[in-house]
Amino acid sequence: MARTTRGLAPERELMLTAAGRPIRVMVRDAAGPAPPGGPQLPPLLLCNGIGGSLELLQPFVDALSRRRAIVRFDAPGVGGSPAPSVPYHFTTLPPVLAGLLHRLGHDQADVLGISWGGGVAQQLALACPRLVRRLVLVATGTGMLMVPAQPHVLRHMLTPQRHRDPDYAERVAGMIYGGSLRAHPERARALLHAHARAATRRGYHYQLLAGAGWTSVPMLPWLRQPTLVLAGDDDPIIPLLNARLMHKLIPHSELHVYHGGHLDLIAEPGRLAPVVESFLDNP
Repeated sequence: MARTTRGLAPERELMLTAAGRPIRVMVRDAAGPAPPGGPQLPPLLLCNGIGGSLELLQPFVDALSRRRAIVRFDAPGVGGSPAPSVPYHFTTLPPVLAGLLHRLGHDQADVLGISWGGGVAQQLALACPRLVRRLVLVATGTGMLMVPAQPHVLRHMLTPQRHRDPDYAERVAGMIYGGSLRAHPERARALLHAHARAATRRGYHYQLLAGAGWTSVPMLPWLRQPTLVLAGDDDPIIPLLNARLMHKLIPHSELHVYHGGHLDLIAEPGRLAPVVESFLDNP
């Protein structure tokens, strides 16, 4: 199925099965020529945060150049991807994502992961180093071994209520997401509920369990991909110290600290999309 997004060229919505898992995928094909004197750009695979369907990333996708193909997906039990019968783990997702890319005809991709999706992106880059060309980690951490959020923030992360109840999302937005949502918590309604499809309760809890016992700390020094670490200076969910730790551990990394909170990739895409593209396009 194809659909037009905000007056742009159609995106293709697909249901693909990889490594035995049916996954809902949205593909935006590249438009226009490759950069002068350069090869065709690899696609950018987007790994979303916990509880949100792929529609949540639409503002960021719309801010990216049409020269680059974009692939995004719903995690199992989220949006249009059926919930599995048993929990899964970060370590079981790389074969699924590699299978999706191969079915779409891609042998290599750049990968961006935000929040929960940052853990997925790290695991994919470590498990499939030839598949991942460059890595972008946004508002994310290293799993079990990281500087945690404050307890009053963490308790709101234990349920998908903010994705299911617009009033609740507005009440807690400033406290848990920080950045511009402190002054304008009403924006959480548009960001989280305008088009996104919430995770099922089982799907959300499976996402929580996917990171159980997982940490990337001992593995990050082995990452060989050029990596951009993007972090906000007002992110209650992922304190800035985590980004500094990742930057120190990843050999070929650069750190970009922006003024804002946890959701600025979609709340302020006009500011952050050029930073991401500059990194991906740099020879």
